[in-house]
Amino acid sequence: MYKTTNDDIFAYALSKTLTKVSSPTTVGLYSSCDDRINMILEQMAVYMKQEASKIEQKYKGSYKPRSVTPSFHGFLALIGRMLFYSPIWTEENQHFHNIRFINVHFSPWHFASSDLLWAGIAMRLFEAMQMDFGKLNIVLYRVAQHDEEEEVQKKKVEEDSPNHWRSRKICCCPLWFLCLSILVVPLILLVLFLLFGLPGHELEPGALVNGTTTKVGVMDGMVIAAIGVPAASAVRFLFQMGKNLISSLDLNIKKGMDNERMSIQLGFMNEVRKEMWFLSQFIKFMEVFERRRIRVVLKITNLDRCSPKKIVSVMDAINILLSHEESPYFSILAVDPEVLVQKLNFTDGCFSKEDRAYALLNRIVTLAFTAPPLCGDSKRSLFDSLMRNSKKPEGVIVYKDKRRTGSLEKTPSSVESLFDTKESYPLMDRTADALEVEELISSTLASYEKNLNKYMLEDAMCMRREINSIRLTVIIMNALKKELPQPDSMAAWVVLANQWPCRLSWIIQCVEDAQQRAVIDRNNKADTDDSKTLWEVFSDSRAELYVMSAQIDDLLEQDGDPEMFEIFLKIDFRFTVKDLKTFEVATVNLDRSIRKELAHLRGTSRLNDTGWMRNLAPLPITTIINMDKEDVCKELERMTYPSKYIDIVRSKDLSGMALLFADAEDLKRILDMTLGEWATFRLHFLVSLSPSHSQKQPSKPRLHDPHQHQ
Repeated sequence: MYKTTNDDIFAYALSKTLTKVSSPTTVGLYSSCDDRINMILEQMAVYMKQEASKIEQKYKGSYKPRSVTPSFHGFLALIGRMLFYSPIWTEENQHFHNIRFINVHFSPWHFASSDLLWAGIAMRLFEAMQMDFGKLNIVLYRVAQHDEEEEVQKKKVEEDSPNHWRSRKICCCPLWFLCLSILVVPLILLVLFLLFGLPGHELEPGALVNGTTTKVGVMDGMVIAAIGVPAASAVRFLFQMGKNLISSLDLNIKKGMDNERMSIQLGFMNEVRKEMWFLSQFIKFMEVFERRRIRVVLKITNLDRCSPKKIVSVMDAINILLSHEESPYFSILAVDPEVLVQKLNFTDGCFSKEDRAYALLNRIVTLAFTAPPLCGDSKRSLFDSLMRNSKKPEGVIVYKDKRRTGSLEKTPSSVESLFDTKESYPLMDRTADALEVEELISSTLASYEKNLNKYMLEDAMCMRREINSIRLTVIIMNALKKELPQPDSMAAWVVLANQWPCRLSWIIQCVEDAQQRAVIDRNNKADTDDSKTLWEVFSDSRAELYVMSAQIDDLLEQDGDPEMFEIFLKIDFRFTVKDLKTFEVATVNLDRSIRKELAHLRGTSRLNDTGWMRNLAPLPITTIINMDKEDVCKELERMTYPSKYIDIVRSKDLSGMALLFADAEDLKRILDMTLGEWATFRLHFLVSLSPSHSQKQPSKPRLHDPHQHQ
């Protein structure tokens, strides 16, 4: 029997969240492992299909959704709606309860040789729509329904309307009746003409001389007109259909991309934008016809392999082409955040704070999801599979990544086969109390609105991110069978991770380092006390963070007001280490690349504590901060410095904090060491400082000097 892994739970939580959020939405799926990203994406596709089917089965409304299985009856009904009716936009058909997902995979690696990756996104979407709906249906909609002028007109939504369709009329006559008349009347006249012929009349004397027209000529003209007008209209309609069938969007874009002079023109991007709007309107039409919401899930992978300039072009396409108000798209940006951030920060034109990577992602991403580290079972399963050189570990789905083409090849045992039997719905069965989960989500969101009002930013994108993250966190904790904390605590934790990601990452890293140090030393129980508050953890280590602030300025820029952070953890929400351990597995809205960078900086400063070259290697910042003057004296004695320097340290009360924050030139003058002695002292005690730290400080520091609170 298939064993549910944490990645299954994450994929399920994401898929369930996407059935509730509004479009357009951009999901940031962050992980450094391509195989994990591909596995989660494939699992999401299966779970989204299951969730949509489950929603339709439980639906008891009056408008049952149409079957998506192709049928002749459904094809005729669609043609009739397109030719003779127009949709009535109502509150109901703008927010259908049922939903259907169309999964589209886009790899920028396919278009790496082109500078117009945004055009590649449009091509891929159009190809996917043709495969799902049929090219003929799209062309018929363009000829019969589409009007470019509607883009600048405000859509009228009727609140109460029993019908979803309105008959199209010409001169107050329904179009279907007019077309039927045009087709039937000429046929009747033609049959009568062939059966009985036209009545004969004798020519009056002199009629030809005078040039008068006979009744026979008049009748011939009427018959020809009755047959010719509809024939001409039909020929014109068929000509437009044939023209659009031959000349499609993807061909036009390819021609524009090949033509360098055209591709740099403003009109080319405008044409692509119009075609994207046309696709959105077509999907809206099909939503009314199928009586369900249709959401296009665009999965963007391998973006971090492209050059910085092309990465920015894709981000711009997501922000411009796929994010207008009526867009039915869910964009999933599946990348390694560390690689992406490094490339974006070196992009041409990155001049201001808003142009940097984290600011750009925050403007675009409305739901951030960072895949947590692999659990022990997944690691063992992966290791066993590699050791046996098998294609697929038991219970884990692995994908072969074709790096040259960017395509993915599934192993013979596909994801769908894991969910064929009734026993293969562990997550669905586990959340059978869906109503209870929805009530918990609602109460958590209500608590967010009521108790966290003063922490809300004046940014709609930030609010959407926090609302989506709250829903995702509740679903994950419920699926993991974790003891659910109070709703206000869950909402507060999401806000903490969203508004102060750098400080929270620092706290998590400090707690982890303390636990590992306790295992090594076996005598450091105080630092691993689960009842210790997170504010105490931060206070104990804030001096160390302050010292390295010059090296992590771009990370600290993501954090909000430092005073509000102190009020949040010190007064309003006194989270403890135990709470951190409870929430950590579900903290998917926190970018783990931040913690990785902090761990790297903190670990680098501790490389000296290994025994080799003990007198020359620099002390860790944490060690220096915790040293009093006697500890400094003992360290100087161990390094065999003359006693006169030890006496100066005692008399001047030079503790570790004093050494860190004092000016290096002042220390050199007070100690009055020789050049060789000063070089060794400076390397051992002061090299942990950033070179710029002793020279200048930021005009408005993101972290307060720890002496201000001591």
